[in-house]
Amino acid sequence: MSTTTSETRPKKDRTHYLYIAVIAAVVLGILVGLAAPSFAVELKPIGTAFVNLIKMMIQPIIFCTLVIGVGSVASAAKVGRVGGLALLYFIVMSTVALAIGVVVGNVIDPGTGLQLNPETSDAGQEAASEGHGSTTDFLLSIIPTSLFSALTSGVVLQTLLVALLVGFALQRMGESGKPILNAITWIQKLIFRVLAMIMWVAPIGAFGAIAGVVGETGLDALKSLAVIMVAFYITCALFVFVVLGVLLKLATGVSLFKLLRYLAREFLLILSTSSSESALPRLIAKMEHAGVEQATVGVVVPTGYSFNLDGTAIYLTMASIFIADAMGDPLSIGEQIGLLLFMMIASKGAAGVTGAGLATLAGGLQSHRPELVDGVGLIVGIDRFMSEARALTNFAGNSVATVLVGHWTKTVDHGQLNRVLAGHDPFDETTMVDDHATAPPAAEGEKALV
Repeated sequence: MSTTTSETRPKKDRTHYLYIAVIAAVVLGILVGLAAPSFAVELKPIGTAFVNLIKMMIQPIIFCTLVIGVGSVASAAKVGRVGGLALLYFIVMSTVALAIGVVVGNVIDPGTGLQLNPETSDAGQEAASEGHGSTTDFLLSIIPTSLFSALTSGVVLQTLLVALLVGFALQRMGESGKPILNAITWIQKLIFRVLAMIMWVAPIGAFGAIAGVVGETGLDALKSLAVIMVAFYITCALFVFVVLGVLLKLATGVSLFKLLRYLAREFLLILSTSSSESALPRLIAKMEHAGVEQATVGVVVPTGYSFNLDGTAIYLTMASIFIADAMGDPLSIGEQIGLLLFMMIASKGAAGVTGAGLATLAGGLQSHRPELVDGVGLIVGIDRFMSEARALTNFAGNSVATVLVGHWTKTVDHGQLNRVLAGHDPFDETTMVDDHATAPPAAEGEKALV
């Protein structure tokens, strides 16, 4: 045992230094962005390249995790129960987030007094052109052009669909499907190893992303639109710490602060890239390590990234009210509810993508209240900073949802969860693969292979 301990401690120390380097890179990026804006903007592709490196790993990880989880579960009904409960929870929490955004938006009334100029109007029209199509287009886009394109399309829901089909097929194959499950298990380990290697360039990516944002935005936009930005951050914080924190504690007895501390490195990664998608693979690995069964993690996390849009719901609510007030055309409560429900449907599948919230807002206004589209340009300058709050809130919501659904479906090992959150069983940053937590019931084939 002493040999194992001495071998793992240096690995933990090295990854600890890695995230200290990320913090230093963020600070340096802000300084460069303020001191040399033009040069900082040219660094933006570095951040984009890092996020793209992470994104290329997401679909293979989701596919492997879900296939192994579903294929290992004896009953298909169990997977269906997890998915159904998760979707019901997502709908309820998105509604709560909408309600909170409506209340805060109407109380602070932040848009009054701002002026709309031609440049702002053009920016709003450009954002609208990037908005999503109809709900029918969204539903059809879930079906990939081929079985294998689901792993390369960039559409998470396509991967989810194909992984469920393959998982259920392996489930029906019984013992004859075990060798395939074992092979996919080893492929998953390989993918996580590659991801661990990519994480070592996180400081460079964080530096480029933050420098580009600060250089592009500057302090002027922050000062002029500070009210809506600060109000949005406060609203997101209240939702996470009050609504999600109380629900998690009452339902499971788990402390939200312990869960957030366990996921601290993921929050830092999101903060530095403005994209919750950059932390999706690590959330899958960490939730499995925390004792949640693979099938539950594989269903809840990817689905949550498309349907559990708590931060986006708050953003759409407050931004819509802000724009309408700024343009002197305030929305009635009935109009607010109708517009926001429309945009929430149109926004599915947009979570995790930097800037998707702005495109969803503009596209929704274009379809429902076109006279307000020009006003979207009012918040273009600060959207990247609001994108960070959206991403952090969405990530916190999906983390809590995974624990809650696991608890309600009895697919979480509370003993393992408590050990992990107490710091007694640290996550292996070097492999990002959980080899020792309690496994799903039918993972014996993997044990035999090992």
